[in-house]
Amino acid sequence: MPHRHKRLAIQQFIDAGPDPGKAAAFLRGRTFPIVEGSMVTVLWVGEADAVNLRHWIFSLETSTALVRIQGTPLWYLSIEIPPGSRVEYKLEVIRGGHKAWIEDPLNPNRANDPFGNNSVILGEGYVTPEWTRRDPSAREGFLEPFKLNARGLGERGGLVYTPARFRRSRKYPLLIVHDGTDYLRYADMIHVLDNLIHRLEIPDLIAVFTDSPDRLREYADHEPHARYVAEELLPWAQGRFPLYDEARARCLMGASFGGVASLSTAVRYPGLFGRMLLQSGSFAFSDIGRANRRGPAFEPVIDFMNRFRADPKQISQRVFMSCGMYESLIYENRSLVPLLTATGMEVRFVEARDGHNWDNWRDRLRQGLSYLFPGPLLFVYE
Repeated sequence: MPHRHKRLAIQQFIDAGPDPGKAAAFLRGRTFPIVEGSMVTVLWVGEADAVNLRHWIFSLETSTALVRIQGTPLWYLSIEIPPGSRVEYKLEVIRGGHKAWIEDPLNPNRANDPFGNNSVILGEGYVTPEWTRRDPSAREGFLEPFKLNARGLGERGGLVYTPARFRRSRKYPLLIVHDGTDYLRYADMIHVLDNLIHRLEIPDLIAVFTDSPDRLREYADHEPHARYVAEELLPWAQGRFPLYDEARARCLMGASFGGVASLSTAVRYPGLFGRMLLQSGSFAFSDIGRANRRGPAFEPVIDFMNRFRADPKQISQRVFMSCGMYESLIYENRSLVPLLTATGMEVRFVEARDGHNWDNWRDRLRQGLSYLFPGPLLFVYE
């Protein structure tokens, strides 16, 4: 809740009768944005016609104006951000009719994704999980490239992770990761795997990080892609590595459209993959008609989800799902949980005060992987 008995720092500054000199003193030595309980104050310094906060919180106005503090070059906006939240944003600076979206120069916190960088508001209590960072005491696994000629798709490739203690005399579970390069680049997944294996939170495993040059088409319930994963990539991995030959030791994983690809492949090959890790899946559907407000790329997704919702079946054994509360997809993900559970699948669903982004997906990996593949002894005897 907002502070009720102590005025925000920016309000105290305004009450004191600001001027340029006081503005410089106010900025000196502070951390920005200013977080005071559930209230967060974003500031920008400079000359402009207008400055707006542009964020990606679904259900809130996507553009909110900062207010100029008269007699100073400071612009500010105080908003309520629930504790534990992450909010990615940019500042829109308007001068002479020209609009520029920029990262917040006062805020050192950044998030990276395939489309560039965003500034990040870290709500009170949010801390980047330490298990996402490289642990010098954890032995590092290995990444090696692979290439396959996929029927109907052409050349496909990616990277394969083998754990530090890999031995051909042992058997391993298999994790197939859609958008694999992005998971490695933006979700620190090699550090996550190294650390969780080192801490015995998950067993040593083989992870195949696969990519698609046309993911919006191939991940949207595309039969050739599902066939590639189930009939070509999986057999290749089984021939190349010593893997457990049982469904509970095989997991499909993906975020956004990668979540759709994972679910779609499991539906087309029921019982083959006993584990699924679905993050912010783009599980769009229509309750009536085929109205689609998300664009043409979602048309095959809606058709697929409508069919599956009309006749859901047990396609896997255990499913971990996560989604951000601030995403437009939260409704679809929440709706899928009881549907999957009713078929007999074990489902764990986690919501986070975050949006549709890689840091959100990274922060849920420990919960997801340890639920699907519990520590070595539990996995063997489960």
